Amino acid sequence: MIRNATYKDAAAIAEIYNYYVLNTVVTFEEAPVSPDEMQRRITDVQIRFPWLVFEENGLIIGYAYAGPWKPRSAYRNSVESSVYLQPTHIGKGIGRILYSKLINELRDLNIHAVIGGIAQPNETSIKLHENFGFKKIGLFSEVGWKLGRWVDVGYWELIF
Repeated sequence: MIRNATYKDAAAIAEIYNYYVLNTVVTFEEAPVSPDEMQRRITDVQIRFPWLVFEENGLIIGYAYAGPWKPRSAYRNSVESSVYLQPTHIGKGIGRILYSKLINELRDLNIHAVIGGIAQPNETSIKLHENFGFKKIGLFSEVGWKLGRWVDVGYWELIF
């Protein structure tokens, strides 16, 4: 079941996200995020954009959301999208289902551009984005230092 995130989901969402914070370069955050901080982030996003969760048998398996691309007003119709899954559920189509719902909701909100930033390498995320019609628009080389190495970030864009 896909639904809007609520304050009750913050701990489960933080747990999923913190796996990536501590073990991967998928996010450039380096310190775990508390459930309270995650709740603040969810609330801030939901003022204007969707934050969705995929729930199965009462457990949060993954989530997807979109937030402002940049804070300046002329960017108001552009968002950056993200999707995260429990590591044990990658490759089961859940990310595709979540992203499809997110993209449809963004289209309904008259968003014009959806941007996905992907730390490299990450063929799974690239494939997900490109399957939805995202086109690669650029690569920033060695812009993040995490887990003892420099990390590149590619950007993909979907225009409605």
